[in-house]
Amino acid sequence: MQALKNERYLKALLKQPVDRTPVWMMRQAGRYLPEYKATRAQAGDFMSLCRNAELACEVTLQPLRRFDLDAAILFSDILTIPDAMGLGLYFGEGEGPKFERPIQSKADVDKIGIPDPEGELQYVMNAVRTIRKGLNGDVPLIGFSGSPWTLATYMIEGGSSKTFGKIKKMGFAEPATLHALLDKLAESVTSYLNAQIAAGAQSVMVFDTWGGVLSPRDYKDFSLQYMHKIVDGLTRENEGRKVPVTLFTKNGGQWIEAIAATGCDAIGLDWTIDIADARARVGDKVALQGNMDPSMLYATPERIREEVASILAGYGEGSGHVFNLGHGIHLDVPPENAKVFVDAVHELSAQYHK
Repeated sequence: MQALKNERYLKALLKQPVDRTPVWMMRQAGRYLPEYKATRAQAGDFMSLCRNAELACEVTLQPLRRFDLDAAILFSDILTIPDAMGLGLYFGEGEGPKFERPIQSKADVDKIGIPDPEGELQYVMNAVRTIRKGLNGDVPLIGFSGSPWTLATYMIEGGSSKTFGKIKKMGFAEPATLHALLDKLAESVTSYLNAQIAAGAQSVMVFDTWGGVLSPRDYKDFSLQYMHKIVDGLTRENEGRKVPVTLFTKNGGQWIEAIAATGCDAIGLDWTIDIADARARVGDKVALQGNMDPSMLYATPERIREEVASILAGYGEGSGHVFNLGHGIHLDVPPENAKVFVDAVHELSAQYHK
């Protein structure tokens, strides 16, 4: 087993003592960095960047050269699984992801299989292996996937959506068809994440970006129960170390008790919930990740530090907090502001870990 020079992130997820609160940023490898834009231009397009292990490794390591981050996250996309299912993923110029062959019927669901993580998705595993080597034990590597519900929204809507009308229509008019799709996706995500762990990911995260568009009952029915299945099926120990799992539902603050009951190690919080309230509600059951509004990174350095101080005070003393933004960093944030944020977390958090 390779020794880790910095275990803060893994320890905090398992609520073990740390000297400072660990910090990383969702989308930390990305378009706000000029060096990322240069590497992407070299790759040709986004999916070519994801499929090239060396370049995916390069962009994963770029933010670690600039900032004192406590974790690296695999550079990939949440839509790799639907793409491997043969739905024809493409990115329109200046637009989000789209699918040529969206899921419209039970026959469409019956047609798709569970992708082989070392077959159609081997490029992701190659990236994990290459990044793990490139990190050289400096910080742990986070693997990830989209949640079944979130993947299904893109697969049924054919891309991004404001109303989620097609998937909700299927969910309410033909629930058996949607559940059949979600079942296949839960199985696919479980095998995909387990393959990432086998390839070297030391922690995994499930992004349920669109769970928050559901009513409380439908969230449990169409989203949470499938994430629970995934948690139950994950490899939780590898290389002699626990592999923590984090579930993140954007706009899911009202359901954190139910999320904690899945057996996950940590819950990702967006900025619409107060972290002090969240900690009071879940107690010591899980660690919490979050939760500064990403737009705060447009503020002055003083204001950013003030916000970091406020969130740290809200969480209070002891381990179990991984500092992060409440969602991905915006693409026009000045990198120097991200540095102020990361440095402030380390500097201001020491007092909470005596």
